[in-house]
Amino acid sequence: MVLGTFFLLLGLVGVVVPLLPSTPLLLLAAACYARGSRRFYSWLVESPLLGRYIRDYREQRAMTRRAKATVLTLLWLVIGYSALATVPAWWAQALLLLVAVAVTVHVVLLRRPRR
Repeated sequence: MVLGTFFLLLGLVGVVVPLLPSTPLLLLAAACYARGSRRFYSWLVESPLLGRYIRDYREQRAMTRRAKATVLTLLWLVIGYSALATVPAWWAQALLLLVAVAVTVHVVLLRRPRR
């Protein structure tokens, strides 16, 4: 239960922090809850906010087009702002933008859309 809650909290942070992967953390939380408490597992998987992502990934290993658009929009907003407004070194800006490009390629090309 403690690990499930820890992974759930990290997954929630990962929803808004682009480099922290939310889906694997939510899947870990679901696995921990499945072993620790059927009630918490059901709550998480049936959650209107997070349950769909867990079910989509678990059942089809896929993301909806809307989820992809949301992820990529947040990714570019946060990394773009960080790279251009808060990081003074050009090489660090380039590294952040390279990470954003890599994540974009992964999301667009390697994660097949569900709908």
